[in-house]
Amino acid sequence: MHTAVGADRPPLPRQLLPAPVHFTGRRAELAALDDMLIEAQAGEYPLVVVLTGQGGVGKTALALQWAHARRNRFPDGELHADLAGFGGSDPVPPSEILGAFLRTLGVDPQRMPVGLSEQAALFRSVTADRKLLVFLDDAFSAAQVRLALPASPGCAVVVTSRHRLTGLAADGARILEVEPLTSAAAVRLLARTVGDDRVDRQPDQAQSLVDLCGGLPIAVRVAAARLASRPKWSVARVVTELSDERRRLDALSAPGQVSVLASFDLSYRALSDAEATLYRRQGLQPGAEFGVGPACAVLTGADPAVARKLLGELVEVSMVEEVGEDRFRLHDLLRLHAREQCVRHDGDDERAAALRAVVEWYLAAAGRADRLVSPSRRRLPYAFAAEPVELPEFAGRDEALDWLDGERVNLIAAGRAAMEQGWAELAWQLSDVMWPLLLYRKHYLDRLEIDRRGVAAARTWGNVFAEADMLKRLGRVCAILGRRDEAEQCFRLSMDCARSIDDDRGVADAQEGLALLHLESGQPEPAIDEFRSLAATNRRLGAARSLGLTLINLGTALSAAGRHREALDVLAEAPAVFAGLDVADPYNEARVLVARGRAAAGAGDTDMARETATRALSELAALGSPAGVAESHEVLADIARRCGDVADAVEHLRAAVEIFTTLRSWRLPAARNLLNDLTTSHAAREPAGPQGTDRCGP
Repeated sequence: MHTAVGADRPPLPRQLLPAPVHFTGRRAELAALDDMLIEAQAGEYPLVVVLTGQGGVGKTALALQWAHARRNRFPDGELHADLAGFGGSDPVPPSEILGAFLRTLGVDPQRMPVGLSEQAALFRSVTADRKLLVFLDDAFSAAQVRLALPASPGCAVVVTSRHRLTGLAADGARILEVEPLTSAAAVRLLARTVGDDRVDRQPDQAQSLVDLCGGLPIAVRVAAARLASRPKWSVARVVTELSDERRRLDALSAPGQVSVLASFDLSYRALSDAEATLYRRQGLQPGAEFGVGPACAVLTGADPAVARKLLGELVEVSMVEEVGEDRFRLHDLLRLHAREQCVRHDGDDERAAALRAVVEWYLAAAGRADRLVSPSRRRLPYAFAAEPVELPEFAGRDEALDWLDGERVNLIAAGRAAMEQGWAELAWQLSDVMWPLLLYRKHYLDRLEIDRRGVAAARTWGNVFAEADMLKRLGRVCAILGRRDEAEQCFRLSMDCARSIDDDRGVADAQEGLALLHLESGQPEPAIDEFRSLAATNRRLGAARSLGLTLINLGTALSAAGRHREALDVLAEAPAVFAGLDVADPYNEARVLVARGRAAAGAGDTDMARETATRALSELAALGSPAGVAESHEVLADIARRCGDVADAVEHLRAAVEIFTTLRSWRLPAARNLLNDLTTSHAAREPAGPQGTDRCGP
């Protein structure tokens, strides 16, 4: 099953960046795209077209212009992803693209499949019968985009790349070459930026200027922005400067790069010292897109208001692109140019300090969200090199989680950057601070990378507590992904580390992970012994919340072993434990209800079981916990089966199996086997007469 979209249909995706303001020319290309769409719709197959051409030639602008003009053909919305194929960092992996699209289309992050093939299958299911426009910008390879292509004939996909992506052509994609602008179109682009009067007064010089730019829109725009910011300058002056710059670069640059680099260098040298510093250090940003806070952090010690003003000025001269409210990025060519200028003008220590300030900004911002979502968890202190500014404010828990999710790619990139620089403590902190996101929104594959980096960082740092904590987390995600041997090794190593520093709480936490691993592996008896030992340890340590969690797990293990009355006795203590906490924990209070419902059903008290499990289902659905909802359905299915209502049992089991599948839950095999048995027996008995007699009813 692949249906994982929530009951509340999400808003239509409208992810396209704004249409280019001064778009010029391209009539032939636009007409070709229209013809391809008409042909595809007539043939009832999805259109896939690759716009290919050199960097800066205007592929993205062409795609956006056409997409905005034809968006009414796609009533189910538009999806957009920047694949970062040529931005100087690693291209975005297919799993990241699919994950982002599936979340946009309403798939609950907690129910996101882990495997790439499962994600691709779910994407095809979710987009079936929809009319979507998908824009995949700056692709590096066919393999990067192939799994993100919907199969519905009502869809169209536009891919931009400097490569021809002939692998997609073999799958039926159309290839459209994007050439530099004609001279006439390039002059019109210049005029739209600087005004018709200036161009009309110097037509020959305007022609020379766009020729020096090689017909590349990005070079024309940067040169035009320089003229627009100097209304008294003649076009001839910029032509002279650009001619001199081209001669300098001819000896230094590869063919085809001279026009762009000359335009960039000329504009860069026109910046003030402060503007130039801010621009070139944006090349250090760990992510492709960034907000005001990290953009300003590169000017260590600067007044945020001044940094904001400088950032606005860079937008005005087209050196930085504003892609949303307080969201910015550099064109990939400008990003590479900024990095080159940073290496040329800033010393090693200056670059390191600027990068550290950005990475620490992400830690500080994520830390605010972390403390709001998970206020009671243990943390290690961190001394910031400088106090970060322009940090986000959150109105509540959901807003904090949404921020973590929205900045997830940048936070992961910041952690990688910290590790690459040898800042082990900072790299560990960036792994640790993402715990609330990974707990509530899952992102299992990201979690595997994050936790492994956390272990490596802790070992490099030499902090045994940090190593034990991250090993425990790595063990849990390995267990979820079915890597049980690796999971057990992680939990045992975590216990060894914690014992070596006399951290009883750490030992207990790792032991709990090991006990859960045994329970999930179908070994309830050893798990029962471990949970009983843990309960005693938690009482001794005065760890009330941990005691409550252990009681839930112990009751679950006892039920799994068929010892339902013992389970009810254990679980009777749990509500009072959670009620006595300083910080309310409604999620685990609802989990107690699930465990009690399961035990009551096994003990034969179906009335209590049904009432308890129904309440659990309602509360966990309100809390947004797919795992809890699935377990509640599983318990209600067991009750219905015991009462002879096979049809109701099948309905509940189908709901549970669907969620367990997307969560890769250890409960899936048993639930799926029972569903198959019940479905078969129900089908065999259906002709015999009326169904649904409730043996548990009045």
